[in-house]
Amino acid sequence: MPVPKPMERKQAAYSNLDERYAIQGEKYQGQQYSHIYFTRLHHMRNLLHALVPSWKPQLPVTTVLGLEEGKDCIIVGTLYKHMKLKPSILDEYAKERSAIPLVKPHNFMHPDDHLILEDESGRVTLAGAIPPAAFVTGVVVALHGKETSAGNFLVEDVLEAGLPPQTALSSAEDKYVVFVSGLSVGSDTFNPLQFQLLIDHVTGHLGDENEQSIASNIVRVVVAGNSVHISPRFVNGQTVASKDQSRIAEPIKELDIMLTQLVASLPVDMMPGCHDPANFSLPQQPLHRCLFSGASTYNTFSSCSNPHQFELDSVQFLGTSGQNIDDLYKYSDAKDKLEFMERTLRWRHLAPTAPNSLGPEKQKVRLISIPRFSESGVAVMLNLRNLECSTLSFSTSFDA
Repeated sequence: MPVPKPMERKQAAYSNLDERYAIQGEKYQGQQYSHIYFTRLHHMRNLLHALVPSWKPQLPVTTVLGLEEGKDCIIVGTLYKHMKLKPSILDEYAKERSAIPLVKPHNFMHPDDHLILEDESGRVTLAGAIPPAAFVTGVVVALHGKETSAGNFLVEDVLEAGLPPQTALSSAEDKYVVFVSGLSVGSDTFNPLQFQLLIDHVTGHLGDENEQSIASNIVRVVVAGNSVHISPRFVNGQTVASKDQSRIAEPIKELDIMLTQLVASLPVDMMPGCHDPANFSLPQQPLHRCLFSGASTYNTFSSCSNPHQFELDSVQFLGTSGQNIDDLYKYSDAKDKLEFMERTLRWRHLAPTAPNSLGPEKQKVRLISIPRFSESGVAVMLNLRNLECSTLSFSTSFDA
């Protein structure tokens, strides 16, 4: 009987592009974020001005201060969304003094919300063809319209920055990247066997020869945040008793053992999420390598930032662990999370609701919303050749 030929895993050229998200010792000194908004406006305005001649070449571009009543024009500025239900520190103070507890909504939208456009010269309230539900504070747009007698700007059309220029796909063979998120090791929903099945499939220890052949084409795994679950009572700012310190470390140790199996076979990018032991606000810095005493001994292990940006065989990737999309859900409306993701591309702004920034020409983009693995048992596999996606689903249930 012939001995099957050993399979070799394919390789892909990788470049980590996370330098822009590194925090180099900056400390908060009580400063405001206005300089960030003005810097963003300056860069985005230059981009939008370049697009105006092919959009509305017959119209003049002016500032808020230069508006004239009834005269059609284009203005460029930063949107501010006035929201009646948006939380503030004063609400917390009122809650302490109120006998009736305040209800905290999961979404802060209200029918009375309205948009304001702001540039260096001033601000103007918007009306007309720009629905407040579809936009959030921080987005830079160009607007066609006219000033009304009431002093508002009546919008007739909106120009967004759109997708940036793109290089053509260059991969001529099937190579796959696997994305998994929300492992939640240490939580009640975490299933070790389910995760082990994923590991065995990716490393080629599961399935027949055909499945192993596909697994050999997997060139990288990206773990997109929320990998561990630590009980909230241990992270409330109080001193942790010595007997509980080991319980905090147990989920991380278990994750490290399983990651070590992966990195022994192929490269793995590890991103932090909102429930992981990293700084809370974006950009989250890479998880410290000392947390992964086993996996970090391999040069195939990369602890990355959130957002995480990289290039693989000339295909560019940019992703987060989901906080920016969850925030957009609180402040705007869309049919699903993919629509929120699409808006961040059209706005060229990864996280409009935070003070931190990132013309269709047949660009090809694949949007991937990764389900929580601990709840779904699903990972996502992307083909670098054509950006087609498929799911890897694992179940340990014996139900018929």
